[in-house]
Amino acid sequence: MSTEQMFRGKVAVITGGASGIGFALATALAREGCRLIIADIEAVALEAATAKLMASGAGVSGVTTDVADRDSVFALADAAWSRFGAVHYVMHNAGVMTFGPTQSMKREDWLFNLNVNLWGPIYGVEAFTQRMIAQNEGGHQVFTASFAGLVPNLNFGPYNVAKAGVVALAESLRKDLRGTGIGVSVLCPMIVQTNIENSTRNRPQDLGGPVATIITDEERSHYGRILSAESVAGLVLDAIRHNRPYIHTHKEGEAFIRARTERVLSAMEYAL
Repeated sequence: MSTEQMFRGKVAVITGGASGIGFALATALAREGCRLIIADIEAVALEAATAKLMASGAGVSGVTTDVADRDSVFALADAAWSRFGAVHYVMHNAGVMTFGPTQSMKREDWLFNLNVNLWGPIYGVEAFTQRMIAQNEGGHQVFTASFAGLVPNLNFGPYNVAKAGVVALAESLRKDLRGTGIGVSVLCPMIVQTNIENSTRNRPQDLGGPVATIITDEERSHYGRILSAESVAGLVLDAIRHNRPYIHTHKEGEAFIRARTERVLSAMEYAL
C-alpha cells in the first residue's frame, strides 16, 4: 500500500481528542479517510468535537474516558472494536501539567502527573497492543511525550519524570514490536498552542482539585516558538508514514539535546 493511502478506511483511537494536538490529529486523520474514536475526560468538549468531525463527513464516535482509570481505558478499547471491528492507530495523547519547583511538589502533584501522563499510556498499551497483534493488520502507536522527556525543564519536576517515562515506554514498545507490523513513534514537542497550561481544571478533588496555573512570559520564552496544533499533526502523520521513532517539532530544540548529550557523554571519561 502506498503511504498516500495507508490511512484510508483504517481506524484510529485518540485520547485527549477533544482539543489541542488530539483534535488536530483527528481532523488530519479524518481528511485522510480514517474512521475515528476520540476520547476525552471532558464530556461537553468531546460532544462538540465529535459533532464538528461528523459535520465534515468523518466516521467518528466519542467516548468519555479517564486515562488515569485502567477500567476506563479498557472500556475505550472495547468501544472501538465494538464500533468498527478493528483498531490500526492509537494516539496516546491525553496529558496534564503542573508547575513549581520539584522540591515543593507534594504527593498529590506527583500522582496527578504520573496517573495521567504515564499510567494513561501504560494502560493504553495494555488495552490495545495485544489485540492489535492478534488482529494481524499492522498499524502504529504514537505517544505524546514532550521535549521535557528528553531535556528536563525548570519547575516541571513531576511532568519531566512522567514524560521521560513515556519516551522510555515508546522506545521499549518499538523494540518489542519488531516483526509485528506495528510501528511506534514518540512525539516530543516544545510549546504548542493547546490547553495543557490549564489542564489542572480537571484535577481530581482527592488530588487537590483544580489549581490555578501560573507560568510567566519569561518562563514561556525558554520553551521555543509556539506552533499550531495543526502543524504538529502534519508532522505526526508524516512520521507514521515513514515509521520514524522520534517526532521533533522545533528546530531550536536541537541545541538543547546536543548539550545534554554532551554532558552525558563527558561523564564517560570517569567510567571504569
